[in-house]
Amino acid sequence: MPVIDARDVYKTYEGSGVPVHAVNGISFAVEKGEFTAVIGPSGCGKTTLLNMVGGLDSITKGEIYIGGTQIDSMSEAELTDFRLKRIGFVFQAYNLIPVLTAKENIEFIMELQGIPADERAVRSRELLAEVGIADQADKRPGLMSGGQQQRVAVARALASKPEFVLADEPTANLDSHATSDLLDLMAEMNANSGVTFVFATHDQRVIDRARRVIALDDGKIVSDTNAG
Repeated sequence: MPVIDARDVYKTYEGSGVPVHAVNGISFAVEKGEFTAVIGPSGCGKTTLLNMVGGLDSITKGEIYIGGTQIDSMSEAELTDFRLKRIGFVFQAYNLIPVLTAKENIEFIMELQGIPADERAVRSRELLAEVGIADQADKRPGLMSGGQQQRVAVARALASKPEFVLADEPTANLDSHATSDLLDLMAEMNANSGVTFVFATHDQRVIDRARRVIALDDGKIVSDTNAG
């Protein structure tokens, strides 16, 4: 069973009386363990597609299944709970809570899940060690580099043990060295732990590392290739 199964999905905006199809009849599936990049020019629909797959944006028409569960007909409350437990997110702007330390940012997700404090403390430190910044546990985001903040964001995304991680332009604010380190980290987690990653990206460095590349244009898939 695919971890993601999108079937003839549309996102339509009614602008000035003329419908605009941001996503125009897309169908695709992602299997567990994939390392996939969704690419295309600005405005092609890749972020909109990821947001719909992640339950952050509603669809106009079609069906989306996550691990066999249909999410497009869920209420907002059901979607919020579903996202919390089953999907990890990494964003371009990190989206860390500035007044919390790295460790507290990770624990916040687990606290929302109702995980006991002692278990949260152990898992957050394990995750920080896994992403290579155990020494940053007690620092707030403002005292970290962009690369370190994005590693915290990756650790936070993994805190809920999600079925997959959606990463929207995760390298856009990083320099070449930090980008290379982050991609090494994600590729290692993919290879060693089977973490499924789906990226929306313009970054050729991400595209070069992906094992599958889905290209969009005008809201449609124009190519879907495997790198082997």
